[in-house]
Amino acid sequence: MKNYKRLLLYIKPYLKRLGLAIICIIMAAAANLYLPWIIKDMIDKVLMDKDMMMLNLIAVGIVVVFLIRGVFYYGQSYLVSYIGEKVIIDVREDMFRKFQRMPMAYFDKHQTGETMSFITNDVAAIQSALVTNLIEMVTEGSILIGSIVMMVMLDWKLSLLTLVVIPLVGQAMKIFGRKLKRNGTLIQERMADITSLLQESIASIRVVKSFVRERYEIDRFCHQNTLNFQAAMQNVRLTSLLTPTVEFLAALSVTFIVWFGGYEVVNGVMTAGALVAFLTYAVNLANPVKRLARVYGNLQRAMAAVDRVFTVLDLDEPIHDRAGAQALPSTEGHVEFRDVSFGYKKDVMALEHVSLEAKPGQMIAFVGPSGAGKSTIANLIPRFYDVTDGQILIDGRDIRDVTIASLREQIGIVPQETMLFSTTVRENIRYGRLDATDAEVEAAAKAANADEFIRELPKGYDTQIGERGLNLSGGQRQRMAIARAILKNPRILILDEATSALDTESEKIVQAALDTLMQGRTSFVIAHRLSTIFDADQIFVIDHGHVVEQGTHEELLAKGGLYEYLYSIQFKNAEAAPTEQA
Repeated sequence: MKNYKRLLLYIKPYLKRLGLAIICIIMAAAANLYLPWIIKDMIDKVLMDKDMMMLNLIAVGIVVVFLIRGVFYYGQSYLVSYIGEKVIIDVREDMFRKFQRMPMAYFDKHQTGETMSFITNDVAAIQSALVTNLIEMVTEGSILIGSIVMMVMLDWKLSLLTLVVIPLVGQAMKIFGRKLKRNGTLIQERMADITSLLQESIASIRVVKSFVRERYEIDRFCHQNTLNFQAAMQNVRLTSLLTPTVEFLAALSVTFIVWFGGYEVVNGVMTAGALVAFLTYAVNLANPVKRLARVYGNLQRAMAAVDRVFTVLDLDEPIHDRAGAQALPSTEGHVEFRDVSFGYKKDVMALEHVSLEAKPGQMIAFVGPSGAGKSTIANLIPRFYDVTDGQILIDGRDIRDVTIASLREQIGIVPQETMLFSTTVRENIRYGRLDATDAEVEAAAKAANADEFIRELPKGYDTQIGERGLNLSGGQRQRMAIARAILKNPRILILDEATSALDTESEKIVQAALDTLMQGRTSFVIAHRLSTIFDADQIFVIDHGHVVEQGTHEELLAKGGLYEYLYSIQFKNAEAAPTEQA
């Protein structure tokens, strides 16, 4: 109940509407309670006493009651649905905000589809708990309580005999409820697995088709689908077993009523109309108990989703603003690593005792074998991860002492794999600075050598580029990313192997755009092709998380160490043009 109470806190802003909705639900339920009393009067007064006035009153009463019931039913449906939809929007937005705040380490460990499943499948299950189940719970609860009151008014002794069964029903619901909740958790996990597989398969469709693995992917999906089916059927088995169990207990109660009530009518203690009315209320009592059992089962399944959602919302956010963190003022671009160590996993260091300095306007390059720690260094500067030991300073300030937003506002990143959004070219470039004018967007594109190809697109800057920009070539996507960075106008620039995936012709065009971008900025370049960093002010050679060499291009070649080895395998001789890495 802890998480359900927490979920109900989302209803707090809508309490007035909820109160009105509950009134509508109770009034609609009360209309159902009037019908058995009509049957009693029909038997005892109209049929027995031939009372035409009572017959007329009953006829008018039925019309009025159902008219009022229709009005209140509309009110309950609209108001509860409104509240449910608003709460779901609020929960979904909180989930999205949470994921936006989570560090990169979270996304390294969790599949995209799993993350999507929290916001889609789990939140949808919560919607069921709040809307459909809430209406049924209050409606059936009102009918249940009202029926008990009416039964007591008709015959209190018979009522006590009937209510003996209720504790047995409660115990059955408790036993089944625990199993249904466990099974609900399994169902949500199976749905997350399906979503993850679906996202992964569609995102990798080029690889799937190139290796002719359609049948393999279909088999994988069918296997996950079968597991989800099995979990769903287990839920059906439990729910289907709960309902007849409750119905059997209710049948026992009705049996007691029929026998004892018939005994009292025979002996003149009750009228025939009162017994029929009592039996009707007893059926009204059995139906709500049966429906509440079904609602309880659905609620337990939904609570599994609620638990998953709040587990995510309660996750720690290790990368956050410290208390008293100040905004980083406009920086000169002086960056310093002081004895920095970092590990993605505890006791497994990706970097150890790295110290380096980049003065304003300098170009600093990192080279080394794959997995040496080059990208890790780049990820630490904007605090995608926090250092394990040591300090990173910008203009003498520890980056952990300034706000994350102000730090990242002054850092531009051009990654190896450019991520574009499925909107227009203009809006993709404007992502670098949302308040930029059209003229500024186009000026940034020109500086990035992108204006010419953009104007050749069907609608120029207003062309929709498709998901992840797959309608563009790699070089075009990269130039758009550079235009985005130019528009942002950062003082510190990080280029993470920005040209390594391009062909020679595209590389020359993109490299020219990068040269424009780096002018006057402190730049950190992770190099795949050494030809792009010959003019770097300092080159740091990284191997197994350590800085093993540093210096200019000429100085490092003269040392004859790892840099010279990397250079030799990329170039046939000192004068040759760069070739693809062996």
